[in-house]
Amino acid sequence: MMLENFKLAKFKILIRPLEEIILPRYKGSTFRGGFGNSFRRIVCLNKKWNCRECILKEKCIYSYIFETPSPQDIIYQNKNSYISHPFVLEPPLEEKELYTKEERIFFWLILIGKAIEYLPYFVFVFDELGKLGIGKGRGKYLLERVESYSIRKSEISEDVQKEGNIVYNGKDRIFFNDFPMITGRQVEEISNSFQDTGKITLDFLTPTRIKFQNKLVSELKFPLLIRNLFRRISTLAYFHSDNLLDLKYPELIKEAEDVTTIDSQLSWYDWERYSARQDSKMKLGGFKGRITFQENKTGLLKKFLSFILLGEYTHIGKGTSFGLGKYKIIDN
Repeated sequence: MMLENFKLAKFKILIRPLEEIILPRYKGSTFRGGFGNSFRRIVCLNKKWNCRECILKEKCIYSYIFETPSPQDIIYQNKNSYISHPFVLEPPLEEKELYTKEERIFFWLILIGKAIEYLPYFVFVFDELGKLGIGKGRGKYLLERVESYSIRKSEISEDVQKEGNIVYNGKDRIFFNDFPMITGRQVEEISNSFQDTGKITLDFLTPTRIKFQNKLVSELKFPLLIRNLFRRISTLAYFHSDNLLDLKYPELIKEAEDVTTIDSQLSWYDWERYSARQDSKMKLGGFKGRITFQENKTGLLKKFLSFILLGEYTHIGKGTSFGLGKYKIIDN
């Protein structure tokens, strides 16, 4: 099994406002920005903006999580010399902005490979972030609990009342270091059990930023989807799960050209975030909506299904740590 050593874990973070919290319509930047700043403040000893200049970068948790440096014997070339973050933050998808003390807010955290070992740091940072506050006016919150979910069970829990396995109880401040992993083996087994209808529909729930020939695309072709999934998952597997995937990329991408689009309802969604590091606003628009692909050769989609399934967790494209590039498979 190609993805046998790949692993990740998905957690639901539930917070209770201690006062009014005002959040933007798309909340990915707020959670990611507040989390990143708090993580640096708590664990960084050197307080430098640029981890490349820090002599501790090879052993620093912050450097590994946010600016993982490429090793000297790198196989996967990366012009930015930093690789994909081993985590994804999925913000609430609802566009409401005002939350009162009577409400609850939850979001998702996906940790990939070695980053799973650092879950207690993530929990501690989110707990501390509640004391500093988030959103406009920095509304304070209490980290009420953290729950874990097994493969594809997380999708049922858009209802905040549904509970998974408790990992952290904010009331007693107890951490339970026993939770299920989602493995590449499980993903491959599920992909083999999928009914083969010859087509697949994906619903892109957050802005998705995919580039082709250095330009953002507003329409998605199947080979481009597969090329980006291969690149992202292969990189995550190699750097964070010690898993070198043996993929015949040119042949598979060529085969992907025999899968065509039969319906596309994608539309562009614009949003901005403020970057403290660059002291400027950044436009981070991307496409959202549904798209349906159909194979022209029987059984062709099955070759790519395990990667498409895994992409539900890893996301795709740029800005995944902000929750961008989230999609789910829709039953046809």
